[in-house]
Amino acid sequence: MFFCLVMSKKVKVVYNRDACIGAVTCVNLNPELWVMNKDAKADLIDSKREGDVWILETELTMYLQMACEQCPAQVIEIFDKETNEKLF
Repeated sequence: MFFCLVMSKKVKVVYNRDACIGAVTCVNLNPELWVMNKDAKADLIDSKREGDVWILETELTMYLQMACEQCPAQVIEIFDKETNEKLF
């Protein structure tokens, strides 16, 4: 199901790279934020590692939301930056 919030919403992307299966869905949908690495896993561009996950604060876009929703491994989560509420 596709539902997009206001595009200027600030969000926190949480990515579990260790669980990535290299399906390339995120890269195909949102190449501005995702790139495939030599180890066949996606990298979240400009993100910082925090424990077992990678974090990026950015603006919500339709393509970021689609990458999250269509990831077959479900390793991408998106949270509202202000309230920390899980959006996707």
